[in-house]
Amino acid sequence: MNPQAKMIFTASLLLGTTITITSNHWVVAWTGLEINTLAILPLISKSHHPRAIEAATKYFLVQAAASTLVLFSSMTNAWHTGQWDITQLTHPTSCMILTAAISIKLGLVPFHFWFPEVLQGTSLTTGLLLSTVLKLPPITLLFMTSQALNPTLLTILAILSAAIGGWMGLNQTQIRKILAYSSISHLGWMTIILVYNPKLTLLNFYLYALMTSTVFLTLNSMKVLKLSTLMTSWTKMPSLSAISLLTLMSLAGLPPLTGFLPKWLIIQELTMQEMAPSAMIISLLSLLGLFFYLRLAYCATITLPPHTTNHMKQWHTNKPVSMLIAVLTTLSIMLLPISPMIFAII
Repeated sequence: MNPQAKMIFTASLLLGTTITITSNHWVVAWTGLEINTLAILPLISKSHHPRAIEAATKYFLVQAAASTLVLFSSMTNAWHTGQWDITQLTHPTSCMILTAAISIKLGLVPFHFWFPEVLQGTSLTTGLLLSTVLKLPPITLLFMTSQALNPTLLTILAILSAAIGGWMGLNQTQIRKILAYSSISHLGWMTIILVYNPKLTLLNFYLYALMTSTVFLTLNSMKVLKLSTLMTSWTKMPSLSAISLLTLMSLAGLPPLTGFLPKWLIIQELTMQEMAPSAMIISLLSLLGLFFYLRLAYCATITLPPHTTNHMKQWHTNKPVSMLIAVLTTLSIMLLPISPMIFAII
Protein backbone atom coordinates (compact mmCIF):
# COMPACT_ATOMS: atom_id res chain seq x y z
CA MET A 1 0.00 0.00 0.00
CA ASN A 2 1.11 3.54 -0.80
CA PRO A 3 2.71 5.09 2.33
CA GLN A 4 0.73 8.32 1.88
CA ALA A 5 -2.54 6.38 1.68
CA LYS A 6 -1.60 4.37 4.76
CA MET A 7 -0.83 7.59 6.64
CA ILE A 8 -4.23 9.07 5.63
CA PHE A 9 -6.10 5.95 6.80
CA THR A 10 -4.19 5.85 10.10
CA ALA A 11 -4.86 9.55 10.70
CA SER A 12 -8.54 8.96 9.93
CA LEU A 13 -8.59 6.16 12.53
CA LEU A 14 -7.18 8.49 15.16
CA LEU A 15 -9.60 11.24 14.10
CA GLY A 16 -12.66 8.96 14.25
CA THR A 17 -11.66 7.60 17.66
CA THR A 18 -11.01 11.11 19.02
CA ILE A 19 -14.36 12.42 17.70
CA THR A 20 -16.30 9.60 19.35
CA ILE A 21 -14.59 9.66 22.75
CA THR A 22 -14.84 13.46 23.07
CA SER A 23 -18.40 13.93 21.83
CA ASN A 24 -21.55 14.61 23.85
CA HIS A 25 -24.03 14.36 20.98
CA TRP A 26 -25.15 11.01 19.59
CA VAL A 27 -24.88 12.05 15.93
CA VAL A 28 -21.28 13.26 16.40
CA ALA A 29 -20.36 9.99 18.15
CA TRP A 30 -22.00 8.02 15.33
CA THR A 31 -20.00 10.05 12.77
CA GLY A 32 -16.75 9.12 14.55
CA LEU A 33 -17.71 5.41 14.49
CA GLU A 34 -18.42 5.63 10.75
CA ILE A 35 -15.07 7.33 10.05
CA ASN A 36 -13.35 4.49 11.94
CA THR A 37 -15.18 1.83 9.94
CA LEU A 38 -14.36 3.43 6.58
CA ALA A 39 -10.71 4.03 7.53
CA ILE A 40 -9.98 0.44 8.60
CA LEU A 41 -11.56 -1.26 5.55
CA PRO A 42 -8.66 -0.49 3.14
CA LEU A 43 -6.16 -1.64 5.80
CA ILE A 44 -8.02 -4.97 6.17
CA SER A 45 -8.21 -5.61 2.43
CA LYS A 46 -4.77 -4.21 1.44
CA SER A 47 -3.27 -7.65 0.64
CA HIS A 48 -5.96 -8.25 -2.09
CA HIS A 49 -6.14 -11.88 -0.98
CA PRO A 50 -9.68 -13.36 -1.25
CA ARG A 51 -9.62 -14.04 2.50
CA ALA A 52 -8.81 -10.37 3.19
CA ILE A 53 -11.59 -9.15 0.88
CA GLU A 54 -14.01 -11.52 2.62
CA ALA A 55 -12.89 -10.21 6.03
CA ALA A 56 -13.38 -6.59 4.90
CA THR A 57 -16.86 -7.37 3.56
CA LYS A 58 -17.90 -9.11 6.79
CA TYR A 59 -16.51 -6.27 8.87
CA PHE A 60 -18.34 -3.64 6.81
CA LEU A 61 -21.72 -5.41 6.98
CA VAL A 62 -21.50 -6.06 10.73
CA GLN A 63 -20.32 -2.54 11.60
CA ALA A 64 -22.95 -0.94 9.33
CA ALA A 65 -25.69 -2.92 11.11
CA ALA A 66 -24.31 -1.92 14.53
CA SER A 67 -24.03 1.77 13.56
CA THR A 68 -27.64 1.69 12.32
CA LEU A 69 -28.73 0.33 15.69
CA VAL A 70 -26.74 3.04 17.52
CA LEU A 71 -28.49 5.72 15.48
CA PHE A 72 -31.90 4.06 15.94
CA SER A 73 -31.34 3.82 19.71
CA SER A 74 -30.39 7.50 20.01
CA MET A 75 -33.34 8.58 17.82
CA THR A 76 -35.76 6.53 19.95
CA ASN A 77 -34.39 8.14 23.09
CA ALA A 78 -34.60 11.62 21.55
CA TRP A 79 -38.21 10.92 20.44
CA HIS A 80 -39.26 10.07 24.01
CA THR A 81 -37.10 12.46 26.06
CA GLY A 82 -36.10 15.26 23.68
CA GLN A 83 -32.41 14.70 24.58
CA TRP A 84 -29.55 13.99 22.15
CA ASP A 85 -26.96 14.06 24.94
CA ILE A 86 -25.13 10.72 25.32
CA THR A 87 -25.27 10.77 29.12
CA GLN A 88 -29.07 11.38 29.05
CA LEU A 89 -29.94 7.94 27.67
CA THR A 90 -32.87 6.98 29.92
CA HIS A 91 -35.52 5.21 27.83
CA PRO A 92 -35.46 1.41 28.53
CA THR A 93 -35.95 0.37 24.89
CA SER A 94 -33.14 2.66 23.77
CA CYS A 95 -30.85 1.18 26.44
CA MET A 96 -31.57 -2.37 25.25
CA ILE A 97 -30.97 -1.48 21.58
CA LEU A 98 -27.74 0.36 22.46
CA THR A 99 -26.48 -2.62 24.47
CA ALA A 100 -27.08 -4.87 21.44
CA ALA A 101 -25.42 -2.37 19.07
CA ILE A 102 -22.27 -1.96 21.19
CA SER A 103 -22.12 -5.74 21.73
CA ILE A 104 -22.09 -6.19 17.94
CA LYS A 105 -19.37 -3.54 17.53
CA LEU A 106 -17.19 -5.08 20.25
CA GLY A 107 -17.83 -8.73 19.37
CA LEU A 108 -19.49 -9.73 22.64
CA VAL A 109 -21.30 -13.08 22.75
CA PRO A 110 -23.79 -13.79 21.12
CA PHE A 111 -22.66 -11.29 18.44
CA HIS A 112 -19.08 -12.55 18.32
CA PHE A 113 -19.06 -14.71 15.17
CA TRP A 114 -17.58 -12.06 12.89
CA PHE A 115 -14.55 -11.17 14.98
CA PRO A 116 -12.35 -14.33 14.72
CA GLU A 117 -13.09 -14.57 10.98
CA VAL A 118 -12.16 -10.94 10.32
CA LEU A 119 -9.00 -11.19 12.44
CA GLN A 120 -7.97 -14.37 10.60
CA GLY A 121 -8.28 -12.59 7.25
CA THR A 122 -6.01 -9.65 8.15
CA SER A 123 -2.35 -9.07 8.95
CA LEU A 124 -1.12 -9.00 12.55
CA THR A 125 -0.70 -5.20 12.56
CA THR A 126 -4.27 -4.62 11.32
CA GLY A 127 -5.45 -7.26 13.81
CA LEU A 128 -3.76 -5.22 16.54
CA LEU A 129 -5.74 -2.13 15.49
CA LEU A 130 -8.99 -4.12 15.42
CA SER A 131 -8.34 -5.54 18.90
CA THR A 132 -7.32 -2.29 20.61
CA VAL A 133 -7.86 1.09 18.91
CA LEU A 134 -11.21 0.23 17.33
CA LYS A 135 -12.60 -1.11 20.61
CA LEU A 136 -11.97 2.16 22.47
CA PRO A 137 -14.90 4.22 21.01
CA PRO A 138 -17.60 1.57 21.77
CA ILE A 139 -16.16 1.02 25.28
CA THR A 140 -16.26 4.81 25.81
CA LEU A 141 -19.94 4.91 24.79
CA LEU A 142 -20.66 2.11 27.27
CA PHE A 143 -18.74 4.04 29.94
CA MET A 144 -20.78 7.21 29.32
CA THR A 145 -24.14 5.39 29.41
CA SER A 146 -23.26 2.87 32.14
CA GLN A 147 -25.69 4.28 34.71
CA ALA A 148 -28.67 3.55 32.42
CA LEU A 149 -27.81 0.01 31.29
CA ASN A 150 -29.36 -3.21 32.58
CA PRO A 151 -26.92 -4.90 35.02
CA THR A 152 -28.53 -8.37 34.69
CA LEU A 153 -28.25 -8.31 30.89
CA LEU A 154 -24.63 -7.15 31.01
CA THR A 155 -23.72 -9.85 33.56
CA ILE A 156 -25.27 -12.56 31.33
CA LEU A 157 -23.41 -11.24 28.25
CA ALA A 158 -20.16 -11.06 30.25
CA ILE A 159 -20.34 -14.63 31.58
CA LEU A 160 -21.29 -15.96 28.14
CA SER A 161 -18.37 -14.06 26.56
CA ALA A 162 -15.89 -15.41 29.11
CA ALA A 163 -17.25 -18.94 28.56
CA ILE A 164 -17.38 -18.92 24.74
CA GLY A 165 -14.11 -16.98 24.42
CA GLY A 166 -12.31 -19.55 26.55
CA TRP A 167 -14.07 -22.61 25.15
CA MET A 168 -13.70 -21.78 21.44
CA GLY A 169 -10.03 -20.87 21.81
CA LEU A 170 -9.07 -24.32 23.11
CA ASN A 171 -8.95 -26.17 19.78
CA GLN A 172 -7.49 -23.43 17.54
CA THR A 173 -4.17 -23.75 15.71
CA GLN A 174 -4.25 -20.30 14.07
CA ILE A 175 -2.74 -17.72 16.43
CA ARG A 176 -4.90 -14.83 15.18
CA LYS A 177 -8.05 -16.80 16.03
CA ILE A 178 -6.67 -17.64 19.47
CA LEU A 179 -6.06 -13.93 20.09
CA ALA A 180 -9.57 -13.11 18.83
CA TYR A 181 -11.17 -15.50 21.34
CA SER A 182 -8.82 -14.11 23.99
CA SER A 183 -10.20 -10.64 23.22
CA ILE A 184 -13.80 -11.89 23.54
CA SER A 185 -12.97 -13.45 26.91
CA HIS A 186 -11.38 -10.21 28.19
CA LEU A 187 -14.40 -8.22 27.01
CA GLY A 188 -16.48 -10.37 29.35
CA TRP A 189 -14.39 -9.15 32.31
CA MET A 190 -14.79 -5.53 31.19
CA THR A 191 -18.56 -5.86 30.77
CA ILE A 192 -19.36 -7.57 34.07
CA ILE A 193 -18.05 -4.65 36.15
CA LEU A 194 -19.30 -1.82 33.89
CA VAL A 195 -22.41 -0.85 35.87
CA TYR A 196 -20.80 -1.13 39.31
CA ASN A 197 -17.44 0.55 38.66
CA PRO A 198 -17.01 1.98 35.12
CA LYS A 199 -13.45 3.18 35.87
CA LEU A 200 -12.41 -0.45 36.40
CA THR A 201 -13.73 -1.25 32.92
CA LEU A 202 -11.48 1.42 31.43
CA LEU A 203 -8.49 0.29 33.53
CA ASN A 204 -9.05 -3.29 32.39
CA PHE A 205 -9.24 -2.15 28.75
CA TYR A 206 -6.04 -0.09 28.99
CA LEU A 207 -4.08 -2.96 30.53
CA TYR A 208 -5.56 -5.45 28.05
CA ALA A 209 -4.56 -3.15 25.16
CA LEU A 210 -1.03 -2.90 26.59
CA MET A 211 -0.59 -6.67 26.93
CA THR A 212 -2.24 -7.65 23.65
CA SER A 213 -0.19 -5.02 21.77
CA THR A 214 2.95 -6.64 23.19
CA VAL A 215 1.84 -10.09 22.02
CA PHE A 216 0.83 -8.91 18.53
CA LEU A 217 4.08 -6.96 17.98
CA THR A 218 6.18 -9.87 19.30
CA LEU A 219 4.48 -12.33 16.94
CA ASN A 220 4.78 -9.86 14.07
CA SER A 221 8.53 -9.44 14.62
CA MET A 222 8.93 -13.26 14.68
CA LYS A 223 6.64 -13.57 11.59
CA VAL A 224 4.47 -16.23 13.28
CA LEU A 225 0.87 -17.00 12.31
CA LYS A 226 0.38 -20.68 13.29
CA LEU A 227 1.28 -22.87 16.24
CA SER A 228 3.44 -25.05 14.02
CA THR A 229 5.51 -22.00 13.00
CA LEU A 230 5.68 -20.86 16.62
CA MET A 231 7.37 -24.13 17.57
CA THR A 232 10.38 -23.34 15.37
CA SER A 233 10.54 -19.60 16.00
CA TRP A 234 12.85 -19.88 19.02
CA THR A 235 15.81 -20.48 16.72
CA LYS A 236 15.15 -17.11 15.06
CA MET A 237 14.82 -14.82 18.11
CA PRO A 238 15.56 -16.80 21.31
CA SER A 239 15.43 -13.91 23.79
CA LEU A 240 12.14 -12.53 22.48
CA SER A 241 10.61 -15.99 22.32
CA ALA A 242 11.62 -16.65 25.95
CA ILE A 243 10.24 -13.38 27.31
CA SER A 244 6.97 -13.89 25.42
CA LEU A 245 6.28 -16.70 27.92
CA LEU A 246 5.88 -14.10 30.69
CA THR A 247 3.81 -11.80 28.47
CA LEU A 248 1.36 -14.62 27.70
CA MET A 249 1.12 -15.52 31.38
CA SER A 250 0.38 -11.86 32.14
CA LEU A 251 -2.39 -11.88 29.52
CA ALA A 252 -3.78 -14.97 31.25
CA GLY A 253 -3.93 -13.02 34.52
CA LEU A 254 -1.43 -14.93 36.64
CA PRO A 255 0.08 -13.16 39.68
CA PRO A 256 2.48 -11.42 40.17
CA LEU A 257 2.24 -10.10 36.60
CA THR A 258 0.37 -7.05 35.31
CA GLY A 259 -2.65 -8.99 33.99
CA PHE A 260 -3.56 -10.10 37.51
CA LEU A 261 -4.28 -6.50 38.61
CA PRO A 262 -7.61 -5.89 36.76
CA LYS A 263 -8.91 -9.38 37.58
CA TRP A 264 -8.08 -8.91 41.25
CA LEU A 265 -9.83 -5.51 41.40
CA ILE A 266 -12.88 -6.78 39.50
CA ILE A 267 -13.29 -9.83 41.76
CA GLN A 268 -12.93 -7.56 44.81
CA GLU A 269 -15.56 -5.12 43.51
CA LEU A 270 -18.00 -7.90 42.55
CA THR A 271 -17.67 -9.39 46.04
CA MET A 272 -18.39 -5.99 47.61
CA GLN A 273 -21.50 -5.71 45.38
CA GLU A 274 -22.73 -9.09 46.75
CA MET A 275 -22.10 -10.81 43.40
CA ALA A 276 -19.78 -13.50 44.71
CA PRO A 277 -21.38 -16.27 42.54
CA SER A 278 -20.75 -14.23 39.36
CA ALA A 279 -17.18 -13.53 40.49
CA MET A 280 -16.60 -17.24 41.12
CA ILE A 281 -18.08 -18.30 37.76
CA ILE A 282 -16.07 -15.80 35.68
CA SER A 283 -12.90 -16.65 37.64
CA LEU A 284 -13.34 -20.35 36.87
CA LEU A 285 -14.05 -19.57 33.21
CA SER A 286 -10.76 -17.67 32.97
CA LEU A 287 -9.02 -21.03 33.49
CA LEU A 288 -10.13 -21.98 29.97
CA GLY A 289 -8.18 -19.00 28.64
CA LEU A 290 -5.22 -19.93 30.83
CA PHE A 291 -5.08 -23.29 29.05
CA PHE A 292 -4.60 -21.87 25.55
CA TYR A 293 -2.16 -19.22 26.79
CA LEU A 294 -0.13 -22.03 28.36
CA ARG A 295 -0.37 -23.89 25.06
CA LEU A 296 1.01 -20.87 23.19
CA ALA A 297 3.78 -20.44 25.78
CA TYR A 298 4.59 -24.16 25.63
CA CYS A 299 4.86 -24.09 21.83
CA ALA A 300 6.98 -20.91 21.90
CA THR A 301 9.52 -21.84 24.56
CA ILE A 302 9.48 -25.47 25.67
CA THR A 303 9.00 -27.65 22.58
CA LEU A 304 11.81 -28.62 20.24
CA PRO A 305 11.36 -28.82 16.47
CA PRO A 306 11.51 -32.27 14.84
CA HIS A 307 15.06 -33.43 14.07
CA THR A 308 14.47 -34.95 10.64
CA THR A 309 17.00 -34.50 7.86
CA ASN A 310 14.55 -32.67 5.57
CA HIS A 311 13.32 -30.26 8.25
CA MET A 312 14.11 -26.60 7.63
CA LYS A 313 15.16 -24.59 10.67
CA GLN A 314 14.71 -20.84 10.62
CA TRP A 315 17.80 -18.65 10.47
CA HIS A 316 18.89 -17.00 13.69
CA THR A 317 18.57 -13.25 13.19
CA ASN A 318 20.82 -10.77 14.98
CA LYS A 319 18.28 -7.99 14.43
CA PRO A 320 17.81 -6.16 17.76
CA VAL A 321 14.39 -6.15 19.38
CA SER A 322 12.66 -2.81 18.85
CA MET A 323 12.52 -0.38 21.77
CA LEU A 324 8.69 -0.32 21.60
CA ILE A 325 8.43 -4.09 22.16
CA ALA A 326 10.98 -3.90 24.99
CA VAL A 327 9.04 -1.13 26.79
CA LEU A 328 5.64 -2.80 26.27
CA THR A 329 6.96 -6.16 27.47
CA THR A 330 8.42 -4.59 30.61
CA LEU A 331 5.11 -2.88 31.39
CA SER A 332 3.16 -6.08 30.66
CA ILE A 333 5.18 -7.95 33.25
CA MET A 334 6.20 -5.41 35.91
CA LEU A 335 3.19 -3.14 36.42
CA LEU A 336 1.63 -4.96 39.40
CA PRO A 337 4.15 -3.73 42.05
CA ILE A 338 3.09 -0.12 41.35
CA SER A 339 -0.60 -0.96 41.84
CA PRO A 340 -0.84 1.14 45.06
CA MET A 341 -0.18 4.20 42.90
CA ILE A 342 -2.95 3.10 40.49
CA PHE A 343 -5.29 2.70 43.47
CA ALA A 344 -4.53 6.28 44.45
CA ILE A 345 -5.41 7.48 40.94
CA ILE A 346 -8.72 5.62 40.67
